[in-house]
Amino acid sequence: MNFEHTEERRMLAETLDRFVAEQYGFATRDHIAQSTRGFSTELWQRFAELGALGALFGEAEGGFGGDGFDIAVVFESLGRGLVVEPFLGALVVGSAIARAGGTAHRPLLDAVIEGRTVAALAHDEPASHYELANVATTARRSGEGWRLDGAKAVVLQGEQAELFLVSARTAGEQADEAGLSLFLVPRDTAGLSLRGYPRVDGGRAAELTFDKVVLGAEALLGTEGEGFALLEHAVGRGLLALCAESLGAMDAARQATLEYLRTRKQFGVPIGSFQALQHRMAQLLLEIEQARSAVINAAAALDDADRTTRERALSAAKFTIGRVGTLVAEESIQMHGGIGMTWELPLAHYAKRLVMIDHQLGDEDHHLARYIALGAQAA
Repeated sequence: MNFEHTEERRMLAETLDRFVAEQYGFATRDHIAQSTRGFSTELWQRFAELGALGALFGEAEGGFGGDGFDIAVVFESLGRGLVVEPFLGALVVGSAIARAGGTAHRPLLDAVIEGRTVAALAHDEPASHYELANVATTARRSGEGWRLDGAKAVVLQGEQAELFLVSARTAGEQADEAGLSLFLVPRDTAGLSLRGYPRVDGGRAAELTFDKVVLGAEALLGTEGEGFALLEHAVGRGLLALCAESLGAMDAARQATLEYLRTRKQFGVPIGSFQALQHRMAQLLLEIEQARSAVINAAAALDDADRTTRERALSAAKFTIGRVGTLVAEESIQMHGGIGMTWELPLAHYAKRLVMIDHQLGDEDHHLARYIALGAQAA
């Protein structure tokens, strides 16, 4: 396998890294992350103009990338800058529309790719515990359309989203894969209400309630009752994105810790000269490279036709990222000492983000169990 990026991907990574470094410094990021909106519409548009959104989708979909390594390049750069703009929602929702949408849905996809529409995945529920098929929200036939009832939790950037991809049960029991359907719901739909709140790692999220929400027939994305495979496809891309974002954040935390070990002095010498800290840092670097290998493997397998191969690679990467990300957060703070926990130091924010990524789209315990289950199914 060739581990070197193409020239186009290297140029994209350099462009994004430079833009983040120059226009998205920590003070700017912190102001945006703590704002009442939760992200910057101006910077969101500029990211779109740079091609950060177009790189997430193939040419047939209106983009210029779309494979696993394109997604990884973009989100690794975003992770280095702790970018809070709604890229994950654009990727997941856009991927679902691109895969199952018809001609009538194309304007929505174009708007997502161009950054004109903020999209969000509304799938998690208070009792779902990461299981994709565990959906209690219901959708029932109502005339030519549908009636939606239920609630969704932790919808990222839900307050500002103009379009939601909502999972709902049209048949079967609550945990059945069969009978799951996906719907595109505009924000201004009658009966949809939300409550927003800040996230501990920056940005905002919302709880959504659907009370007798009436949707037209065109709201259904894909085939009725067969939405699980489509949801798994879209969430798989989100898993890779989160893993790559975590890798970028790990690199930033590693670099900050190395710099601190070189400059902080005790007994007249840099603390990086102490053998105990050298051993801990060396072990941390090895763990980060292990995480990088897992992300590369997941990116390579993202479009594999074999479901077991693809999904095991994604779960293996998410498990590894969860474990190593938490380790990087803990070790980096410990090697900084008390200053590592201060709000003014970027490291504390990287640590929070690394820990919270583990809890998005399934934590390490969930993905370890999923990896084992997928292997047992294949045996």
